[in-house]
Amino acid sequence: MLLRNGGSPAVDVLPFCLSSFAAVKSIGHRSLNLPDHAPVMILPEATLFPHALLPLHIFEPRYRAMLQWTLERHRMFCVAKMKPGISESSSQHYFHKTAGLGLVRACVQRADGTSDLVLQGLARVRLNGFLEEEPFRIAQLCELSSSRGPAAEADALATKLIELCADVREHCGGIPEKIEEQLAKMADPEVLGDVIANTFLHDAERRQELLEELDVPARLRGLIRELRAQIA
Repeated sequence: MLLRNGGSPAVDVLPFCLSSFAAVKSIGHRSLNLPDHAPVMILPEATLFPHALLPLHIFEPRYRAMLQWTLERHRMFCVAKMKPGISESSSQHYFHKTAGLGLVRACVQRADGTSDLVLQGLARVRLNGFLEEEPFRIAQLCELSSSRGPAAEADALATKLIELCADVREHCGGIPEKIEEQLAKMADPEVLGDVIANTFLHDAERRQELLEELDVPARLRGLIRELRAQIA
């Protein structure tokens, strides 16, 4: 899928490979100091959830510069979604301010200056103004914390989600049969919900709504509704 920004090629969102889902180690057990500012990439239909993976091919000059800036510092940048009906991100009003902050876990820089990378989601963040606009945006960040609610409710919703994923896989195809086994090993309902939303949910606007939902049980219930509708 070719995405355009400002009328010029920006970045390719590469097909998601579920083999990389298992190959990239979880960072949930590590303590990371999130930056108070980071570059921002604006994309029409891409959403970066915490704990999920987003493969990208970087080839536009400004995003090459952004990647170099990132790799020389904390290896983190944000992905923000463009609003519906907008073809350019020329105004700050044209994209959502709730975004995903990710860590560059792997990056291959090629002789022609382009790069392939895997970005792993770390946190939901709010973009609170911009320190720089050119040659790429650098935003001030505020991490958004989730409200977990009653553990029993979240666990029950998580179990329902795993069951529902089998139905989604049968209807959608292209998803390995053993994915449910990998999901069942995730003990945290919040992590599970974000990974399932990233892997199974197709609609870009619904993905953004779930990214913005900070109540974990409400997020899981919303994801269940969306997956049922997707099957129907």
